[in-house]
Amino acid sequence: MAAASQRASLDREQEEYYVASQWQLMWWKFRKHKLASIAGPIIIILYLGAIFCGFLSPAVPGMRFEDYKYAPPVKIHFGELESGNKGLFIYDMEGTIDSETFRRTYIVDEGVKYPIRFFVRGEPYKILGLIPMDVHLFGSDEGAPLFLLGTDRLGRDLFTRVLYGSQISLSIGLVGVAITFIVGLLIGGISGYFGGIVDTVIQRIIDMIVCIPTIPLWMALAAAMPRDWPITHMYFAIVLITSLIGWVGLARVVRGKILSLREEDFCMAAKIAGASDMYIIVRHMIPSFMSYILVSLTLSIPSTILGETSLSFLGLGLQPPAVSWGVLIQDAQNLQTVAHNPWLLWPAAWIIVTVLMFNFLGDGLRDAADPYK
Repeated sequence: MAAASQRASLDREQEEYYVASQWQLMWWKFRKHKLASIAGPIIIILYLGAIFCGFLSPAVPGMRFEDYKYAPPVKIHFGELESGNKGLFIYDMEGTIDSETFRRTYIVDEGVKYPIRFFVRGEPYKILGLIPMDVHLFGSDEGAPLFLLGTDRLGRDLFTRVLYGSQISLSIGLVGVAITFIVGLLIGGISGYFGGIVDTVIQRIIDMIVCIPTIPLWMALAAAMPRDWPITHMYFAIVLITSLIGWVGLARVVRGKILSLREEDFCMAAKIAGASDMYIIVRHMIPSFMSYILVSLTLSIPSTILGETSLSFLGLGLQPPAVSWGVLIQDAQNLQTVAHNPWLLWPAAWIIVTVLMFNFLGDGLRDAADPYK
């Protein structure tokens, strides 16, 4: 009886496998990729943190704590509070100036405790720039040194600025990839489907673009932008600059796929039935290799994020008061400052984690989309 039940179960699994769609097969294979399974939820958490950064942070990015410039990260303690209850709290910090080095140092005052409260009202903000709110996930008494990642040279909370910076740095990758997707799909589809002189001209243009060094081209275009542009103009200018070369690789992938598909029976049948060239490309050809396009786009998001970060770090991209990860690590250019205040490098940790997670996710999608694995 047990053997028969097991055999029936195997038969059902085989039947599900044979009738499953391409996306179902990809999903089953994707779940077996451990790193990609971990990377997916982390990426979702990063984007949720960017959307609800105002709620998750205890302050706002421009808020200054004049008495806590270059303050180190605080330690969170659990114990008895002044009210007699137990809970989370932080100690007060007192800043002093060294008479010999003139450096500001901080001494923990264990005689003063500040309790950490949850769902507190504080500085007003807007979720996605639309919904006004003033409730923060956690906070403490007004003026308390609740700096999870320390502060910068102006006394601004670094944890708050990293969360707000993720809005620009993470969204610029998605917007840049959207432009790459449209341009690469359109030009690659035209090149592969029509062939002939059209294909030759497009491929020679792509060869010329590929020959141009990426970083110098980005730097030249970014340096040509007016410095008095508003933040929104600079944002979309950086998106266009980083997408200028990104579409080339996708266009070649699409061209190669369409070249191999345009003589297939289903394409010839659609053409005989009177379907237009654009309809055949969009309705029949592109869906047949959409999985490869998703993999290519996923792997190109990190390069777009790194492009914005690099330009902003060099002072050619976004500028203060804009807040992005590239703008935040500008303070890390001074090695002496970093040596005394190493917490200024925390934005780099967010960049590394994000790029790694997208690469892991792309590897998992690539393995799942490979029919020979």
